[in-house]
Amino acid sequence: MLDGCTPLLPETMGRYYDDGYYRGAALPHLLAEHARTYTTRTALVHGERRLTYRELNRRVDRVAAGLTLRGIRPGDRVIVQMPNVPEFVITVYALMRAGALPVFASTSYRSEEIGHLARIAEAAAYIGPSLHHGFDHAAMVAEISDDHPRLRRAFILDGPDGVQGGFTTAPSGCLFFPLRSVDAPSNPDRTYDPNDVAFFLPSGGNTASPHLVPRTHNAYAYQTRAAAELIGLGPDDVYLAALPATSPFTFGCPGVVGTLATGGTVVLIDDPDPVDAFRAIETEKVTVTSLDPALAQQWLETVLNGSYDLSSLRLIQVGGAHLHPDLATRIQPAFDCRLQQVFGTAEGLLCLTRLTDPDDVIQHTQGRPLSPGDEIRITGADGTDVPEGTPGQLWTRGPGTLRGYYKAPDHNARAFTPDGFHKTGVIARLTEGGNLVIEGRTDADSGLPA
Repeated sequence: MLDGCTPLLPETMGRYYDDGYYRGAALPHLLAEHARTYTTRTALVHGERRLTYRELNRRVDRVAAGLTLRGIRPGDRVIVQMPNVPEFVITVYALMRAGALPVFASTSYRSEEIGHLARIAEAAAYIGPSLHHGFDHAAMVAEISDDHPRLRRAFILDGPDGVQGGFTTAPSGCLFFPLRSVDAPSNPDRTYDPNDVAFFLPSGGNTASPHLVPRTHNAYAYQTRAAAELIGLGPDDVYLAALPATSPFTFGCPGVVGTLATGGTVVLIDDPDPVDAFRAIETEKVTVTSLDPALAQQWLETVLNGSYDLSSLRLIQVGGAHLHPDLATRIQPAFDCRLQQVFGTAEGLLCLTRLTDPDDVIQHTQGRPLSPGDEIRITGADGTDVPEGTPGQLWTRGPGTLRGYYKAPDHNARAFTPDGFHKTGVIARLTEGGNLVIEGRTDADSGLPA
């Protein structure tokens, strides 16, 4: 386990293996297995660009070797701030295949947030766009690298034309490379410990200074596999990544990773504008997508005032914020597909309504934990359990939940109990049927994630 991360207790890990949650497979090896199984099936679509599973895996191999050639070493933490393009998926898997650790960052992050991630991760490199939606990411990184001397390399999507090698723009000596130049013959397969960290997610709450959430290969492979099984995801499914692919919701609930695990197709769009999204749904015969409530409202207003062929859709997941029951009630008839409410945390807990749940449960609750191994408690301020139906603080532990934030011992002492429950900072209650209803969050001054 990486220094600064809190491992599971051996007896806990053993139980998760015995119960079949953990299967001892690392995410880069799983992608290679998917490529051998699904070969010429389409893995990724972005506009007119299409990659088969074989092409995706080959590109991951070559980028991993190219990153190694340009100084990325096993254990390096690398900030990945990418829009919804195939290079995001390629880069994340290539870093893991090279033994490095992606640190996910939203494209909305600016110098304060990226600088904070660079500091706590001791980031060795940055990968992101040059310009995106009018913002100069390359200039931001050049500025940040002045204060973070470990940040020695930046790989820029759509870098300046004519750049063949590296070029220096920061006094600190940070080298910039166009991402398209990162290519080399693949290296022999690396061995991985599936209990090691695969990548880092920023914690929720205050985005200016998030903690880093370590997600292990075993835990994430289980989460995405189980979430895919829950919604019956298979080779004939097409998943539309409309929300940012760097978000935990889009990446793995089951999202990008879960779709690739089942031989389906991931369609990436960088702008979730309803007209553009509906065009992608019509063209690619999208079957599943994920939205937040605000985007769901936009899509609903558009579909009710236009003529679109969205008949391929069978499931819309909604999460990321409170979904008002009135909006939930309108989604299913408007799109003629099932609705699934999703509540998840970067820290690992994932709750979902089931496709077989009655409409009342789907419209008014956030469902039940994904895993039979997930334990949840609703507690009062003193840490004792409150009666069923009473709002309280949500505590959880399970095969997908971390045991501690990265290099945050003081915060971990407040956010985790000695027996491994994570104090999520969420206020929730349980219905008589065992479904979770999210009510809000605890005060940020509590010391918990806010």
